[in-house]
Amino acid sequence: MTYDIAVIGAGPAGLAAAARAAGAGCRVVVLDAGPRPGGQYWRHRAGSAPADRRFRALAGALDRVDYRAEASVWFAEPGFTLHTGAGEVSAERLVLATGAHDRVVPFPGWDLPGVTTAGGAQALLKGHGVLTGRRIAVAGTGPFLLPVAAGLAAAGARIAGVFEAGNPLRVLRRPVPAAKLAEVAGYAARFARHRIRYRTGHVVVAAHGDVEVSAVTVAGRDGHTRRVRCDALAVGYGFVPALELPTLLGCAVCLDTDGNLVTAVDHTQQTSVPGVFAAGEVTGVGGADLALAEGAIAGAAAAASLGGRTPDDAVPAGPAGRRARLRRFAATLHAAHPVPAGWPDRLTADTVVCRCEEVPLRAVRAAVTELGATDARTVKSLTRAGMGWCQGRICGYPVACLAARLNGRPVAESDLDTFARRPIGSAITLGQLAEGDRTTP
Repeated sequence: MTYDIAVIGAGPAGLAAAARAAGAGCRVVVLDAGPRPGGQYWRHRAGSAPADRRFRALAGALDRVDYRAEASVWFAEPGFTLHTGAGEVSAERLVLATGAHDRVVPFPGWDLPGVTTAGGAQALLKGHGVLTGRRIAVAGTGPFLLPVAAGLAAAGARIAGVFEAGNPLRVLRRPVPAAKLAEVAGYAARFARHRIRYRTGHVVVAAHGDVEVSAVTVAGRDGHTRRVRCDALAVGYGFVPALELPTLLGCAVCLDTDGNLVTAVDHTQQTSVPGVFAAGEVTGVGGADLALAEGAIAGAAAAASLGGRTPDDAVPAGPAGRRARLRRFAATLHAAHPVPAGWPDRLTADTVVCRCEEVPLRAVRAAVTELGATDARTVKSLTRAGMGWCQGRICGYPVACLAARLNGRPVAESDLDTFARRPIGSAITLGQLAEGDRTTP
């Protein structure tokens, strides 16, 4: 069966797109890698759906579509045929809502057991009810640290401190949506209730432990350091858009204000490939509210393009206005929460920068200074950084930054593209491939 529209991803953007398209009378299939709809934002365990009324409304719309859980798309062909572990799906239009994953930068000890990404710590708690430790330090930059720390504390963990590298007060230089101020006030109250210390201008520069993390060293703006005892660290410096499928399909990408590579879209959320729309974090990190607005626009525009109308005619005014406001606010957040510029200076020659392939900084430096690598792709070829299990999802951003820095230039789009572009969109076993060949859509 060929569907009118295939939506890839069942987070806020994907659900909003599917609801709009189904409401327009389209035959819609939603393909999602997770076991339940909601994405990372509304991740939940079986039988415990989020109370958020927006989720309930959008999840209810799945009754009008073909929703397929645990259907990770590992390859996409022009045309559009999508390959999943359970067979093939074809559609006239695509909406890519593949989300993002944590952005991290290396530091001595970040490969110790007990050190996780902030999103990983939250996913374990939301999806499985598992705490990564009893005394947890939360570090990095960005507003995402607030719900991570609050959620861990509510589940019984003691938070050793939240160490924010940026200056959140910079956000107040521009108008802040009232809803966002109320949200921050709510987190402040929860932090006070759980006696969580929130330090700005502080960075975790090292993790310590013999067999697992037992403490971290935190540096302040003034250069002073102190050791904080903990048995787990959740760290994240924002997010990196998941570009595997957009690049497989040939969609144009561009650099965003936060230094990420993102899928380029027009005002209808259409990519450079006709018939392919994109929404949510894959077009630029901006949070769930922005993703909902973009998803609604993408779903409406994709549906209109099937009916002989131009997508421009279908852009709903409400979501378009929210998108403009929230995109401006996202740019303000990016300016207030950049990745600390000095992180490479804190690495030692032995610091592992690619954990999958155990590539230390020494090897990356030698690839540039001794072997003549001038870009990230050559560094990857010479060191195997980014060739392991995660395929550069964790180390891609820092290796691209290091390659550029060692060559005395800013990070280029081509450096980041080295790790975003992959021939296979997601991990799949040979057994799944064989089973897929015997499965009809």
